[in-house]
Amino acid sequence: MEFQKTVAFNTLGCKLNFSETETIAQLFDQHGYKRESFKKLADVYVINTCSVTETANSKSRYAIRSALKINPEARIVVVGCYAQLKPDEIANIEGVDLVLGTNEKFKIIERLTELEQTGIAKRIYSCEIEEVEQYNPSYSLGSRTRSFLKVQDGCDYKCSYCTIPMARGKSRNPQISQLVEQAHIIAQNGIKEIVLTGINIGDFGKSTGDNFLRLIEAFEQVEGIKRYRISSIEPNLITTEIIEHIAQSRKFMPHFHIPLQAGSNSVLKYMRRRYDTKLFANKIYEISQKIPNAGIGIDVIVGTPGETNDLFEETVLFIESLPVSYLHVFTYSPRDNTDALLIEPKVNEKIKKERSNRLHKLSENKQSVFAKNQVGKVMNVLLESKTDTVLMSGFTENYLKVSLPYNQKEINTIRLVKILSVNDEGEAIGGYIS
Repeated sequence: MEFQKTVAFNTLGCKLNFSETETIAQLFDQHGYKRESFKKLADVYVINTCSVTETANSKSRYAIRSALKINPEARIVVVGCYAQLKPDEIANIEGVDLVLGTNEKFKIIERLTELEQTGIAKRIYSCEIEEVEQYNPSYSLGSRTRSFLKVQDGCDYKCSYCTIPMARGKSRNPQISQLVEQAHIIAQNGIKEIVLTGINIGDFGKSTGDNFLRLIEAFEQVEGIKRYRISSIEPNLITTEIIEHIAQSRKFMPHFHIPLQAGSNSVLKYMRRRYDTKLFANKIYEISQKIPNAGIGIDVIVGTPGETNDLFEETVLFIESLPVSYLHVFTYSPRDNTDALLIEPKVNEKIKKERSNRLHKLSENKQSVFAKNQVGKVMNVLLESKTDTVLMSGFTENYLKVSLPYNQKEINTIRLVKILSVNDEGEAIGGYIS
């Protein structure tokens, strides 16, 4: 009997990384590899890294060392943003065999084969990010209920704190027809929800002369997909037409995730964001007016250079004034080769932590208010997973997580559910409508 090689994956960072890991995993499937859990013995370990903060870099290094502890003889392949930005740093970690940059990660089988034939270890395949022009399609099929579909890659923005354009390259996208084809494949696999992912998906169309509105209109026609979500979209790229389309759509969920980053115009200028607080607030209120029960999440960064106590208080007051549902709070981390390093004053780590804690509490309050406003409403819930021996969970259209009595047959079904109550953690309890 022929020995079957095994491969294990560890993905850090954004939803786009998860989508791309699945595509890489499918390449291994096609070449006869068996997938294993990352905690189990495998012949090859692939770590898809993130580099948005120094913590992300540290987690990536920890994942590499964890794989080597499980199997010191395994091939270790590192891909992702960290691999593009600091390939030499990764290659210097003992036990790493391959470091593949943005242009190379989907050639992973080819590079592994070359490595086996030559026996040369620690080979780096990377190029200058300006040379990256190819778009590589990706979508995930690992979940029974939800797929992450990559619709765009790269970013042409030059935010002062961010290395993503250096790691991902310029904004690019495929033809709409290709993405619709991929959505059909996802539907054929029984998946009911697609999350549209990318680096700056509102910028869709630059490569092809299309736009994001035409893309979401095309997705409406795919049979079998019951739900679409937009992973994140820049406030300056949310048009009235996009909001109105989602307001009347039966497939695009009333759920937006929008990066704010700071609620102070001074800090937004330091960051080189492409909007001010007035534009941001106008977009939030337009969504709330046209889609009254929409779930709206926002990203915020605390502790960026130049953020004084007074400017942080502006951010707090601004967020308090907005009808948003939850916050994702990030702590600024200095990144090499970014202009934010030149901005003063710097914020010390203790103050960063205090500011982060305040915004996390504000998020909990917003989330609790949003959840309590749903009590008594009847909503569609896509049931996804078992939470314990007696409960399972799913999400409403507007992205409220709901716990319900467990029934295995209900997984990957959409059921009418009445929101009965909300616990102290802001989690909703629901009951089936028969």
